Amino acid sequence: MKKTVEEHAARFSEMADEYDDSKSDEYHACASLVIEHADPSPADAVLDLGAGTGAIGLALAPAADSVLARDISEGMMAEGRRKAAAAGLSNVEFAYGEFRDPEVSPDRRVDIVTSNFALHHLADDEKREAVRVMADTGARRVVLGDVAFFEEPDPEAPFYGPEVDDPATVGTLVEAFTDEGFAVTAVERVHDQVAVIVAERGAALSERGAETGA
Repeated sequence: MKKTVEEHAARFSEMADEYDDSKSDEYHACASLVIEHADPSPADAVLDLGAGTGAIGLALAPAADSVLARDISEGMMAEGRRKAAAAGLSNVEFAYGEFRDPEVSPDRRVDIVTSNFALHHLADDEKREAVRVMADTGARRVVLGDVAFFEEPDPEAPFYGPEVDDPATVGTLVEAFTDEGFAVTAVERVHDQVAVIVAERGAALSERGAETGA
C-alpha cells in the first residue's frame, strides 16, 4: 500500500462533497456492470467494500434484503448516509471496515460481495489477503470492478495515479479468486486499465448453469 489506511481515509474525506461529480465515464461504466452482475435477490445480504458514498450499495439496496457498506473514510460514509436517507433506504448500514478486516460479525450472513474502484489501493499481496477475507464471508458471488491492467499501461497516459494507486494485472486478480475456490465466470474489459471480474462458487454456479442451459 503506497499510503497508510489513515492517509487514504483523510484524502477521501477531504474530497467527499465533490466525489460523485468527479468520476470518469469509465468509473460509471464499471459501476453499472458491477450492479448488473451482482444481481441480488430480495433475500440476499450484500457486503459492499470500499463503499465510498454508496454508488454500488445504494443502487443494490432496493433489490436486496440488506447492504453492509464498509469504508475507511468517515466523510465518504457521511455522504452515503445522507444519500440513503434522501432515498428512503433503511436497509443500508454504513460502518467502518477495511478490505482485510471489514468488521462484519461472524453471525451476519453475506451472500454477495461487491467493490468498485477501491481494491487497487492495496499492494498485490494485500489484495490476495482481501480476496481471502471475501471468501471467508461465505459469499457465493463476488463482483469486483477496479483499475487493473489487461496489458502494459501507457507510461505517458496512465489511467491511475501512480503516487497513490497500485493496480494489479487482471491475471493476478483472477488467480487470487481461483486460489480461494471461486470460478471466474466473467471478465469485462471497460478500458485497457479497468476491469470487472465476477467470481462465483457453489449454488451460484449451479444457478448460472441452469439459466444458460449449461
